[in-house]
Amino acid sequence: MYKNILIESADNICTISINREAKLNALNIATLAEIKDAIEHGNQDKDIYAFILTGKGVKAFAAGADISEFANFSVAEATKMSADGHAVMNAIENSVKPVIAAVNGFSLGGGCELAMACHIRIASSNAKFGQPEVNLGVPPGYGGTQRLVQLVGKGKALEMLMTADAIDANTALSLGLVNQVVEQADLLATCHKLATKISRKSPLAIQNVINCVNDSFSEGKDGFNTEIEVFGKAFGTLDFKEGTDAFLNKRRANFRD
Repeated sequence: MYKNILIESADNICTISINREAKLNALNIATLAEIKDAIEHGNQDKDIYAFILTGKGVKAFAAGADISEFANFSVAEATKMSADGHAVMNAIENSVKPVIAAVNGFSLGGGCELAMACHIRIASSNAKFGQPEVNLGVPPGYGGTQRLVQLVGKGKALEMLMTADAIDANTALSLGLVNQVVEQADLLATCHKLATKISRKSPLAIQNVINCVNDSFSEGKDGFNTEIEVFGKAFGTLDFKEGTDAFLNKRRANFRD
């Protein structure tokens, strides 16, 4: 079905691997479209509880956009490319099921933006993060100027964006850009363990958590008001009944009966 990504589903976890290892998993337009399609289809699949997004091989998660593809773009073509890229990142960020980035190696430019759109980022110890777009005479185009600020703060984000300097995995951890750093050999297993843990919680509650957090950063929305609304509505759901009954009867909740 896909030419640029691989899909593997096991234990209700969908792993999406960018399959352009020879190009360090550079993100061309077709690859981004396939990632978006896979996320959207997975969100409609009742057997998928969470996603892991990674790159094939051990060198790169995604080493930026495919520069050869857009080097001769017009202003109109570049604007559309950016808008389409934002749509991909928004689809990941707004996924109703959690998306965990397994960052294996270089995560630069569009690759860093792709990782930042995910809900959680686990990095291998050899990972590198950066937004080097100013070296090409452009700012980031897939949300990097916005999400990097949210994750590491304005001052550090501006430094990274303006110097184009890359940072290593441990620095990314200290800045809050990633949640955890593990050895390359343990990366996918760590992500799978985390995805499994989350998938055992109430799927509706997880979706509401994602919506509330995203609304805190969305113009024209108030995350506090969203929280009040979805908290109240949750009391009328089967998930709430199952969760509270399990707690009161000292058993593990099963939210998918």
